[in-house]
Amino acid sequence: MPLAAHGPIMSSRFLFFILSILLGLGGAARAQSFDPRSAVPPDSLRTGPARRNEQPDSLRRDFDEQRLRQRLQAYTRRKTIAGRAASAVLRLTRPKEENAGLDAALLDRQFDRHTFKIVRHVTIRPFDAFGYSLTDSTRQPRSFLDRTGNFMHIRTAPSRIRQVLLFRPGQPLAPQALAESERLLRQTDEILDARVLVNERTATADSIDIIVLTTDVFSITGSFEVGGPAAGRVDLSDQNFLGLGHHFNNTYQYGRNLDQRWRYAGDYSVPFRNFLLAQARYNNEFRDRHGGVSLQRDFYSVNTRYAGALSLDSYDQQINLTIQQPGEILPYYALRYNRQDLWVGRALRLRSYDLGYENPGRLIVATRFTRTNYTTSPTPDYRNTNLILGTVGYSVRRYYKDRYLFGFGRTEDVPTGTLLSLTMGLDANAVVPRRYFDVRLAAAVFSQRHGYLFGNLEFGSFQRLADASAWEQGLLNAQTTYFTRLYHVGNYQYRHFIGTTTTAGFNRRPGELLQGISDDRGILGFSPNVPILATSRFAFNYEATVFTPLSLLGFRVAGVAFADAAWVGEHVGGGTPFGNTPYTGFGLGLRLRNEFTALRTFQILLGYYPRGLVSASGLRLFETARETVQFTDFGLGAPGVTIYQ
Repeated sequence: MPLAAHGPIMSSRFLFFILSILLGLGGAARAQSFDPRSAVPPDSLRTGPARRNEQPDSLRRDFDEQRLRQRLQAYTRRKTIAGRAASAVLRLTRPKEENAGLDAALLDRQFDRHTFKIVRHVTIRPFDAFGYSLTDSTRQPRSFLDRTGNFMHIRTAPSRIRQVLLFRPGQPLAPQALAESERLLRQTDEILDARVLVNERTATADSIDIIVLTTDVFSITGSFEVGGPAAGRVDLSDQNFLGLGHHFNNTYQYGRNLDQRWRYAGDYSVPFRNFLLAQARYNNEFRDRHGGVSLQRDFYSVNTRYAGALSLDSYDQQINLTIQQPGEILPYYALRYNRQDLWVGRALRLRSYDLGYENPGRLIVATRFTRTNYTTSPTPDYRNTNLILGTVGYSVRRYYKDRYLFGFGRTEDVPTGTLLSLTMGLDANAVVPRRYFDVRLAAAVFSQRHGYLFGNLEFGSFQRLADASAWEQGLLNAQTTYFTRLYHVGNYQYRHFIGTTTTAGFNRRPGELLQGISDDRGILGFSPNVPILATSRFAFNYEATVFTPLSLLGFRVAGVAFADAAWVGEHVGGGTPFGNTPYTGFGLGLRLRNEFTALRTFQILLGYYPRGLVSASGLRLFETARETVQFTDFGLGAPGVTIYQ
């Protein structure tokens, strides 16, 4: 029984919201040297210093907005308690970095003039989580709450930052190493923003000095949820333990209305040099215990040649074999098995016919072996299997820079490129051995003027060896994503986001169903009164996001409007999702985001759902942390079977 049965639960995100308010948004408790001239990368600003200090054209401002802002500013200057509280809560001026344009330059061409020069020295300057900006060198931590927040934070160690860099002192600088290092630093969970710069004052024709600047994320999150007098849940996580980039997550739940009244789930991850990541995980749930360890290395960069992973997992479960009827007590049976999973990949550079630059395309080959061994099973249906897969793919990866996608002004990397892959394999088992085939095509383009467009199409299916015409468990996945360029109206900025997703099953087994149409699988905030038993679905999503210049207790504020629709097919085995009346959802709300914490986004939304909702009015007020767009990189990973979910 969920905790909600014991009483009201305070959301962990809401508790973290309160914690962030107490910590504030400010700066560091330790003394740090900050060089304003080295903080701004040469390609990031498209305007000169004089132009950068100008105020926005007042003619572009809406009259009512300006009058409201002036009244609020006058109110915050009052010496009353209410005036001082408003001054502490509201920020009514735009940060300097937002007034400067960002050149959305292609990242792999920024530093070509320094390629193959010898790296003499690498200077690493990490900055605390609060109060610093790499695009506004005048920002410093000032308030007591700001300094208190940084006092509780352990700054990322230079040794951790050095693990992510693709260059070393005394070695020639590889092509794209500077830009790729900057991008990889921004993609880590513990670093908010990064700049990798060449010290042009000391650069010579054959050698350079490099400066690495980073700002941290406040990585510790915790919450306590009360579900009753003797029930609750405790969460504690740190995405940068001791400043070393170690990750741990712990969840403990107690007072549950089950035979096992508690539950624990946790994992611990450790990064090593050469982008190796080790992880240990354990989960102890009612009738479900499993644990495992893994070691992996992805195709983290365009120039990565080798990737792979090894994971070992053990499962101990109690399952029933029939559907429980009201009042019936079903027997449970033991199911125990082990799984070993190994994959290895190699990326091959292609010949370039441009003497100035190397070919950005890569030919990638990978193979995977997964063995499942059942030690205890209730029926012969659970049989030992050996799955062997192989993939051949062609990948082109490029990255652009933009702002105001997920964050409020920080630098964000937009992946573009092309991916074409063919996967084939064999499901070797003693009962029904099968072949597997999968084809995938994906592409994305981006421009600062027209926005971003992404498309993905994938189809996979099994074929029985004994019958070449017997195709089963087929799956078609398709996805499109588009967002417009950034529009400006006075001090406000906005974008439109449009996306579609298609999941269609073919010759699926009886009982195989999709996991509904809620949230990232269809309609944002949708909570149906009865389960939706779909075998295929098509979802259309629209969202408009308005970024405001306001800040509420350290959280930047954006307005959100969404309109979603989902068509579902209920035919056994799959088929087209069209033919029935779609489910729809419409809503408005606020997005509150704190860039400097590990748990960054809160959304408070009011949705209206004409059909399928528990509420008779069709209205639902809810909170979510779902991002608008999930970018897909164009590097191949482990060969796998498309997931039907």
